[in-house]
Amino acid sequence: MALALRALRHRNFALFLSGQSCALVGYWIQQVAVSWLVYRLTGSATLLGVLSFAANLPVLVLAPFAGLWSDRFNRHRMMLATQVLEMLQAVALAALAFSGWIETWHVVALTAMLGTCVAVELPVRHAYLLELVHDRQDLPNAVAMTSFIANCGRLVGPAVAGILIGRYSEATCFLINALTYIAVLASFAFIRVKPQLAAESHPPALRGLREGVAYAWRAVPIRLLLGLLAVVALTAAPYSTLMPALVHQIYAGNAETLGYLVGAAGLGAVCGTLTLAARRNVRGLTRFIIAAALIAGSALVALSWSRLIGLSLLLMALIGFGMLVISVSVNMILQTIVDDDKRGRVMSLYTAAFLGMVPLGGLISGILADRIGAAGTVRAGGAICVLAALFMLRRLPLLRQHLRPVYARLGIDG
Repeated sequence: MALALRALRHRNFALFLSGQSCALVGYWIQQVAVSWLVYRLTGSATLLGVLSFAANLPVLVLAPFAGLWSDRFNRHRMMLATQVLEMLQAVALAALAFSGWIETWHVVALTAMLGTCVAVELPVRHAYLLELVHDRQDLPNAVAMTSFIANCGRLVGPAVAGILIGRYSEATCFLINALTYIAVLASFAFIRVKPQLAAESHPPALRGLREGVAYAWRAVPIRLLLGLLAVVALTAAPYSTLMPALVHQIYAGNAETLGYLVGAAGLGAVCGTLTLAARRNVRGLTRFIIAAALIAGSALVALSWSRLIGLSLLLMALIGFGMLVISVSVNMILQTIVDDDKRGRVMSLYTAAFLGMVPLGGLISGILADRIGAAGTVRAGGAICVLAALFMLRRLPLLRQHLRPVYARLGIDG
């Protein structure tokens, strides 16, 4: 247990995590409420895809620039600014919903605003972790623990949202999310970090971006891992976009059914983070990534055929486990091997490869679901995920060949 919690010995990281634990529960409460509200107002799977597109397109567009900014500017202040803006977005949603004036375009526009904040926050957050823990050896554990808290929120938030929507309204969910940011702002008030040393002069922005992309492309492990992550995000991850349609079309369920299914995925993800947090280092994670892609893809295919809610809950847990292990393991490896002066830019490419692909996948899956059904769309995405895993299995010897000398140079043993 001490090994799994070792990043908490750093005061700043413990404070940061305490605030985020509240905010991430609120985030998942709002995510379920937003998707349920849009589907209730429109009954359109295509508009669920549009909602996902609006939420994640800013990540694809802005994440590379955010990574560049995080290599140049004060990460603590950038993180604080994004939290304040995310709180204001939640307040606006709550006000509109309680007033009864809320319309679909309001939800899409405010979701796009949140996506813009997240597009800046995530690359900065990944680079900010090193300032919070100070010790590179504890960095993979900090990544795993951050993911653990996020997925605890994903476990608790959807179930709470389903109950709140059934008993009260979506507006209550938005209000609770806004209130959770009080804990976030309080934690930032006590964090004291020593800002990273930045170069006195920087190359032009576009040249800086090109340097980051070129660095990532030349490094075989970074190129292969980001490629797999992008394929999974494009084809498999959009299952979450279609969950309201799946619940309605397959189970004739309500908001509580949706909350339990999404919560089951969160439970699987929590199990994945606990597994990763207990590891000593990143050696052997490439095998985990490939196995996780096979598990997630196969479970998605099985979910598309399942009509039993109990079996579907189990499959959702496997999907959550697989998707989590893929994304966090890639993050842990990149955080370990990347050069410090390229950290922000490479982690922005990670964000773009993962969350940046989701808008395209969500839009495509929403359109397909209105034509071939939500189940058929999920089945196709799962099958492509399995094929991507098999492709990476063939590239595993090459991946290991390039990682071994890097691990040896960093003193990471088996």
